[in-house]
Amino acid sequence: MSGEAILPAGAAGYAVILIAGVLMTEPWRWAGALLARDIDVDSEIFRWVKAVSTALVAGLVARMVVFPSGALAEVALASRVGAFLVSVGVFLGLAGRLAYGVRIIVSVLAGLACLALAIVLGA
Repeated sequence: MSGEAILPAGAAGYAVILIAGVLMTEPWRWAGALLARDIDVDSEIFRWVKAVSTALVAGLVARMVVFPSGALAEVALASRVGAFLVSVGVFLGLAGRLAYGVRIIVSVLAGLACLALAIVLGA
């Protein structure tokens, strides 16, 4: 198998990857939706799961800001923390004015813009 391609070249290879990804994930998403339809979102277990998942995301974000890898490690800590604070400020400042998902997108883009500006300015 030296030098032989496993996937077809070009768009056909991407289509194979897309189809395989859908076939591997969609049944689990549907099973989760079916199993979750009777879950009480106000139950103690659901609130605990939400708290744990929120804590995990917060920990990962903190790790990316304080101990980044790759290209983000080239940006100064002050710039990373500043972009994070701008992002949180934009999110909280838009609270109630925009839908939750839109607030997330706008706040992430604001933080990204701050990082890009810091890179351009050499901060």
